[in-house]
Amino acid sequence: MTHAIRMETVGGPEVMQWVEVTVGDPGPGEARVRHEAVGLNYIDVYFRSGVSPQPLPSGLGMEGSGVVEAVGEGVTHVKAGDRVAYAGRPNGAYAQVRVMPAKLLVKLPQALSFEQGAAMMLQGLTVEYLFNRVYKAKAGDVVVLHAAAGGVGLLACQWARAIGVTVIGTVSTPEKAELAKAHGCTHVVMAGSGTLVQTVKDLTNGQGVPVVFDSVGKDTFTESLDCVAPLGLMVSFGNASGPVPPLELAQLAIRGSLAITRPTLMTFTERREWLEPMAQNLFDMVISGKITIPVNQRYELKNVAQAHRDLEARKTTGSTVLLP
Repeated sequence: MTHAIRMETVGGPEVMQWVEVTVGDPGPGEARVRHEAVGLNYIDVYFRSGVSPQPLPSGLGMEGSGVVEAVGEGVTHVKAGDRVAYAGRPNGAYAQVRVMPAKLLVKLPQALSFEQGAAMMLQGLTVEYLFNRVYKAKAGDVVVLHAAAGGVGLLACQWARAIGVTVIGTVSTPEKAELAKAHGCTHVVMAGSGTLVQTVKDLTNGQGVPVVFDSVGKDTFTESLDCVAPLGLMVSFGNASGPVPPLELAQLAIRGSLAITRPTLMTFTERREWLEPMAQNLFDMVISGKITIPVNQRYELKNVAQAHRDLEARKTTGSTVLLP
């Protein structure tokens, strides 16, 4: 028998239960993976708490790395014995072993560890699509990035530094400010200080930035819009502080014919012909040393409730992995 985290209902961290499960053979289009590490992400909190609904009872977790034990009919891009990593739905990564859709799996290069694989996929692929597909970031750009010391934030700061992009980042504590700076954040603003818009104006000669990347949501949304230059783009890709309230489209016109998007990683990785080059770009950035994967917290998978408490209390920095 093997173990996994299961939920019978939504709620606080206590709803996650460490239980014995039976894992069968993979069916057509599936693979059985034995995890070496599992990633922790804020979207897991959304599913656990019910902000993002899912059928119950359910597993949890969208990211992991490990070794393929078996594949089902029709699976040719991975085989038993392959080192793999993945990010995506359905939930279920909080497990020692799982049967899952093989289309999510990419081969993990030998140059990368399992912890790196589990810590980088969801966050790293998110940065890849934000910088390469939602907005084509280029040298000389000045951008706003909220939660610059979080998992996505630290990777985004490094990626930006590697390609010559200046980041104005928000953080919640002085310690996180230093961490963000160390990873390439050029200018740091304390979240909730009310100084972000003026800082942006001062650094852009009053013009604003071409794009804001906002994963915080309700608490920062209006401030983010006020940072965007005319004809610029507002990217709302998360809601850690709560869902963004309804927006009158006229506000985009008033602020300078702005564009707004609410992208998700699942859309950008739906097809293998999209996923493969995204993963390769990410792996290349890490293997080249342009990006490091800061795994700053490790918890035993069975103690995931404490990991969630620390994540929600903003006690974590960078990436967190759960060890089966």
